Amino acid sequence: MTGESLGITEGLRNPLSLFDVSGKSALITGGSGAFGRGVALALAALGANVTIAGASRAELDGVADEVRSLGKGAVNVVHARPDSLEDAYRMRDSALSAFGRIDQLVIASGYNKAGFIHEMKYEDWQAVMDANVRGAWFMAKSVGTYFIDKSVKGKVLLMSSVRGRHGNISGYTAYCTSKGATDALTRVLATEWAKYGITVNAIAPTVFRSKLTAWMFGDDELGQATRKRSLSRIPLGRLAEVDDLIGMALYLLSPASDFCTGQVMYVDGGYTAG
Repeated sequence: MTGESLGITEGLRNPLSLFDVSGKSALITGGSGAFGRGVALALAALGANVTIAGASRAELDGVADEVRSLGKGAVNVVHARPDSLEDAYRMRDSALSAFGRIDQLVIASGYNKAGFIHEMKYEDWQAVMDANVRGAWFMAKSVGTYFIDKSVKGKVLLMSSVRGRHGNISGYTAYCTSKGATDALTRVLATEWAKYGITVNAIAPTVFRSKLTAWMFGDDELGQATRKRSLSRIPLGRLAEVDDLIGMALYLLSPASDFCTGQVMYVDGGYTAG
């Protein structure tokens, strides 16, 4: 069959159009964290407007200044975490007030506290579950309701981890459990919302450079030992940088992924392959 008989779609004529997010509006929780900041900057650099939410006003303001320095998409700041459904609706309403719409939801907020189960307090376990699972559910409910009510074929991106699939010897009974729940939430929301044209996916990285993992990238003895152990499981032979995650995030937040939903995308240097 010839190219003419098959038809040359716009995606084939202009492949980069599949990644066009200009004019879109994204709501990003954990907006001052390494991943949330990276996604906010990348989307804004491509002409999207971003609403960033988080616990630290000073850090959020710093990210907002970085977004403005790009001279592309606009930025709106909400000083809040999704600790309650009311918080989630407040974030949603702030994004709608600022930009009149929401097209993408990025749930990048989270928390971890390591501890062996026989030593860990229940309250610490519950705090991890609340931050990583309950907060994601709140955000999905608040923005998903808007998507459905307004017939928006929105994009939802959750932050998972290879720890949702693999255990960890370092006392991660809370974190691993929460990320396993994140994976399940991703899949069930994808099937529940498919009829509305809403896609729901997750990124699952291995260790990447952030404020929380900076000690692993340093020269102290514990950092070196932990890094060596982590690297032994990564075929590509290095830990990740935030930039390694951005391409996948843009794919999952753009029209390029319109037929991709319910997927946990491992960006892990081959960790889960071995």
